Amino acid sequence: MITARAAATFDPAGRSVATARAFVRDTLQGWGYTDVVDDAVVLTSELVTNAVVHAGTAADVLCLRTEDGVRIEVSDHYPEREIPLQSTGLDFGSPDRENGRGLLLCAALASRWGVEYSPTHKHVWFQLDLPERPVGIRSAGPLLPVGLLPVADERVRVAVVQIDSTGSIAAWNEDAAFLFGYAADQVTGKQLTDLTAWPQTPGTNTGIVDALQLSRWEGSYGMRGADGRTIPVYASHLRVRDTHGEPSTVCLLVRDYERAVLQSPVRTPVSDANAESHKTDPFEIFIGSPAPDDLDGLLQRTVERARDMLDADSAFLLLATDDETELEVRATTGLPSARQRFARVPVEAGTGRYGSARMPAVHEDLDNVPGAVPLLGGTGMRSVVTVPLKVEGRLTGSLGVAAETAGRYSNEEALRLQFAADRIALAVESARLGELERLRRGSLSFLVEASDLLAGTLDRDQTLALMAQMTVPTLATWCAVYTIADQSSEPYLSYVLHEDEELIDGLKALLSKIAPPDPVPTPGARVWAAPSEAAHEAALRTSMRTLGLDESGRLGSGIRTTLATAAAVGGETVVLPLVARNRVIGMLTLGKPSDDHFRQEILELAEDLSRRAALALDNARLYSERMAISQSLQRSLLPPGLPEVPNVEIEVIYRAAGEGNEVGGDFYDVFPIRDGAYGFAIGDVCGTGPEAAAVTGLARHALRLLAREGFGGPAVLERLNAAILDEGARSRFLTLLYGELWPQEDGSALLKVVCAGHPLPLRLRQDGSVESAAEPQPLLGVIEDLELYEQTVTLAPGDVLLCVTDGVTERREGTRMLGDDGLADVLATCTGLTAGAVAARILRAVERFAAEPASDDMAILAMRVPEPPTT
Repeated sequence: MITARAAATFDPAGRSVATARAFVRDTLQGWGYTDVVDDAVVLTSELVTNAVVHAGTAADVLCLRTEDGVRIEVSDHYPEREIPLQSTGLDFGSPDRENGRGLLLCAALASRWGVEYSPTHKHVWFQLDLPERPVGIRSAGPLLPVGLLPVADERVRVAVVQIDSTGSIAAWNEDAAFLFGYAADQVTGKQLTDLTAWPQTPGTNTGIVDALQLSRWEGSYGMRGADGRTIPVYASHLRVRDTHGEPSTVCLLVRDYERAVLQSPVRTPVSDANAESHKTDPFEIFIGSPAPDDLDGLLQRTVERARDMLDADSAFLLLATDDETELEVRATTGLPSARQRFARVPVEAGTGRYGSARMPAVHEDLDNVPGAVPLLGGTGMRSVVTVPLKVEGRLTGSLGVAAETAGRYSNEEALRLQFAADRIALAVESARLGELERLRRGSLSFLVEASDLLAGTLDRDQTLALMAQMTVPTLATWCAVYTIADQSSEPYLSYVLHEDEELIDGLKALLSKIAPPDPVPTPGARVWAAPSEAAHEAALRTSMRTLGLDESGRLGSGIRTTLATAAAVGGETVVLPLVARNRVIGMLTLGKPSDDHFRQEILELAEDLSRRAALALDNARLYSERMAISQSLQRSLLPPGLPEVPNVEIEVIYRAAGEGNEVGGDFYDVFPIRDGAYGFAIGDVCGTGPEAAAVTGLARHALRLLAREGFGGPAVLERLNAAILDEGARSRFLTLLYGELWPQEDGSALLKVVCAGHPLPLRLRQDGSVESAAEPQPLLGVIEDLELYEQTVTLAPGDVLLCVTDGVTERREGTRMLGDDGLADVLATCTGLTAGAVAARILRAVERFAAEPASDDMAILAMRVPEPPTT
């Protein structure tokens, strides 16, 4: 049964793919279907791409919510394009090819999918079912002996925080102030997300914003205390509404190791005394029923049961990497979990290594073998027993319990713990593989959107900002990007970002004082200890130098900044090289807060992102270099300035079409030839690009050189024509208006002009009449033997000579064109205007002639002989 629907139509443009992804993500999150969001986004991206890019039509996206899941339909308007169905026997081909990939993903990710045709549309649909999990199930727990009750502090603190419908804190009790260090008036009205350090790893758990919208939710997250440290808490959320119907969420929070205070008790199976043949699953005996359906919950339940089973003070569980060379801390109880979570140790013998991972081991006193179990260093634990988790003979993890007294455990306890580990190993591995699959799907969705964003810009600074914003807070707490200009340059700190904006300046100052990481091209993430060490040293020096208390007894702002920065970068820091075109162009540095570590899956995702970001950054660099060269060349093709000509006003307006990266096209020049004589030119080279630029540069410099050698106008153009033809295949034909100007003592100006294939110059007299000031002659760069002649024009006081390129006369609006007549009509209205005003009015008329931007370069050269002042 359909319970909700949402629909949208997207234009046949590449940008519609990202918009469609956002539409589906927002819709499903609004429905509370976060478990299937990542799969839905990936499939929608592929199917909408097929519609708007490959089929070239609009795409209709329809989301239908059912009680069991969601169905999404993507329709295009090109039904005659056949889609290969599995039932037809057609081969899907290689998964790496571009076409057909959307259907392969449907087959891999969707519960059901199919293709339907109608007379006007083609529909590709897929169904994603929600995982079966009980929501909000509560039950009473059994009576337990006092010795089996969970251990808590003498005074259990339960923070009660009420969040209003906007996500802001409305109530904050005394225990909340004690646990997190903020008084109620400091946090009331702030967003809860401002105080949380949520992991936000793709595909894992529920985001804090989503959790606040659910009717009932339990889980772990981190709260950032007033001292900048992250406090792991276990939370229970209940959504309520007041008498006016306004919704809010009541949050109960305790320290993570006291989660038993809030965690819903598990239901125990009802035993049937009369059914003697009934056998209880050993797994359920140990872990309880129902078992947690998420990996973190299962692991946490495991260590708590293992601790209680052997009456231990602490317990821990580590999971092995795929190659069984390292173990990663995933769950602890009775230990500082925030400090150890995701830390990794090698599976080898020796100090600081986990030598007892593959076989059960009992250590009667760790003081006699320091470093035998690296996880327990400095925790006060003395005796420990560890057992491996194995599936089909392969090491998948290690489970251990520890006590504060020596000699607590023997081989008997090791056998009991091994029996329990054997019961849960398969369930843990299955949950781990499920988490990895969700991570990979979430990573795919993340990388799709990241690639879209990086491909959408060629600006270097914007690319750097995108790199940092995509990693923080999704992958890391803070990020720094170093760039390397060339092989001889040192790495330069180009961009710094922290999830807490108030810490960015302190972080940037800290990183600026330490040497950058070495630009090693080896792929993968490597640990960089310098930031953490520098931060801790700075905090220590500050504490030793002064208590830092002001008159009110509070820490000074400088001390607070130093300590906050130390906490912000005190965790694990890794460096990933940015390698593009076989050259290290920079480093991407990711960091965690105090004593925190990266997950291996996150590092792998960061490595994928760094490869894409490196190529985007290098493309932006190449584009910037090309733009700089292009603009420098364009500037060299235009004169540096206009000379002062006695008794003649001269104004030039030049407008280049395109995005500023095309050289060549139109050009102009005004230059002194000798005393009392000036040359002027305006021309248009056929085409654009380097070849046109070469002809433009040749023409402008040749005109100056030949004119100053004493050649007249026809001789100058004939020699320029020969030089253009000498360029051979690189030559381009050129239209050119060239003239020489002599200001006269009577206030007039004498001009001799040659118009070689160029739009004719127009002369505006004082009476408002407009006429051509030259006759057309052959253009340059086409035939060898040119016979050109010059024409003499005298500009009386008040007269204007207007010279333009064809970008002005050929300005179009549909089938209309401005043309020579239209230009003459505009010029006729310019009587009495200065040369600058004439040029500006012509440009304004050209721009207003059509709504679309000009597609051709334009040059306007106006010369006017001013009228003598009246007495």
